[in-house]
Amino acid sequence: MLHKSAVSSSRRIRAITCDVTGTLVSFLGRIEDHYGDAARICGVDLSSEKKLKIPKCFNAAYKETSEAFPCFGNDDISAKEWWRICVKRSFELVGTSMDEPSQERVFQRVYATFGSHAAYGVFDDAQPFLKWCKRKGIACGVLSNADERYGDSILPMLGLSDHMHFLTFSKNVGCEKPQQQIFNAAIKEAQPWLCLGKETKENIQPLKPEEVLHIGNDFHKDYIGAKEAGFHAVLLDRYDEKEVAEGWRNGGALVFKDLIDVVEWLGREQYELGSTDECLLTSKEQQHT
Repeated sequence: MLHKSAVSSSRRIRAITCDVTGTLVSFLGRIEDHYGDAARICGVDLSSEKKLKIPKCFNAAYKETSEAFPCFGNDDISAKEWWRICVKRSFELVGTSMDEPSQERVFQRVYATFGSHAAYGVFDDAQPFLKWCKRKGIACGVLSNADERYGDSILPMLGLSDHMHFLTFSKNVGCEKPQQQIFNAAIKEAQPWLCLGKETKENIQPLKPEEVLHIGNDFHKDYIGAKEAGFHAVLLDRYDEKEVAEGWRNGGALVFKDLIDVVEWLGREQYELGSTDECLLTSKEQQHT
């Protein structure tokens, strides 16, 4: 019988990394409604015309804040302070005048909203997929251009954190997808979980890039970034954006509708999955030493 150690690394998946929003988690509502409601509740006058400007102004503010403080501030400022700057700037660009106490009240309400069920939901296939990974002995975690709040509150709130083994966020690493460094960081963080934390693993083979599958929804950040780092990569077209998905396919990407499609594809392609056999062998070897 062919042992898994003899299987080509390119035909074996020992770890899976997932983007968060648009892959495991869905964004709920419209940003203009979330920001506009926060302003209204705090007594700030915001006309319908200004409210419609919020998405564009937020995008501009997000870009400005990212340029000033890359990776959500990394070690320079907290993620909450980063978002305080971004939200304040968003309303400034909209043309809404607020004194400092009002700015802080509006920010606190916006910040609370984006840590709640009002702004985020979980796709129906996310938990079953993560449980499937565990059954197959696959170390599974997050690889996202985001801050640690996802791991501290949002993913636990959505019932996903208990099914994940590692969390790799750009805030902590200090670089973002598609940079190779963040993919390398994910490999390092996945390594201790190749036996899913159940066995001593001193002798287990190091995780290789070609043994990792990355799943996301952005062609440049998730597909190109992962492929250039040596990962396998697939994209999800969660929202049936036919023209966008066709563009991804024309660029060489494998595109699926959901995570169930990914599981079926791995089966059709007959990938070897997980490190379970290797972990069991390592455990038995240790018992005889």
